Amino acid sequence: MAVSGASGAFGMALLLQLHRQGARPIALTTQPRTLMLDDGAGGTIPLRSVCWSCGSEAALAELLREVDILVINHGINTFGDRDPGAVQRSLEVNALSAWRLIELFLSLPERPAGQPGRELWVNTSEAEILPAISPLYEISKRLLGQLLSLRALDRRGDNPCRIRRLVLGPFRSGLNPYGVMGADFVAGQVIAQARRHCALIIVSPNPLTYVLTPLAMALRHGYFRLTSRA
Repeated sequence: MAVSGASGAFGMALLLQLHRQGARPIALTTQPRTLMLDDGAGGTIPLRSVCWSCGSEAALAELLREVDILVINHGINTFGDRDPGAVQRSLEVNALSAWRLIELFLSLPERPAGQPGRELWVNTSEAEILPAISPLYEISKRLLGQLLSLRALDRRGDNPCRIRRLVLGPFRSGLNPYGVMGADFVAGQVIAQARRHCALIIVSPNPLTYVLTPLAMALRHGYFRLTSRA
């Protein structure tokens, strides 16, 4: 199981949860060092860490062949910036890089019928639906969410890759130091909902998210199916 954005608060929390579940997580990180997990008892757990960069997604092709589940979680938040550089960085990191990883993973050969299929988890964030007080973060995450919805229409075959969308509310991290939830709590809820076979995983303190997100997904699915073709 590979997780991008592994050095962030949610990435590290999710990797720890996966380790506790017996998985063999792989940290995809832009940091040129081996990431370590805190085992909670004063020790550390070294992770298999793979350094990559946005724009070089194709270099991960061989690694992804051995991955059962890919979690696309990397991102940046430029907060109130709106200069051309901030626009380019936000779109490239939050949307286009994630989209290239999505396409790369979905292009891999399908697992034989009867075997567990691959899974793709994409963190689109609550900003896909609701304001995040960061216009470029909202725009880029909404673009990613729409691209994911469009691509999900093409799932075919006897054992297609399963897609799970992670719609996560504000949790404390480098991207959002004012989040009301802890990253460990959010990661635990994500794993719990995945174990219940949820395709739409929502973790948010805002009750509107639980109402608006499924409605928006259903309307978007119908619209894209009627107005587009592969």
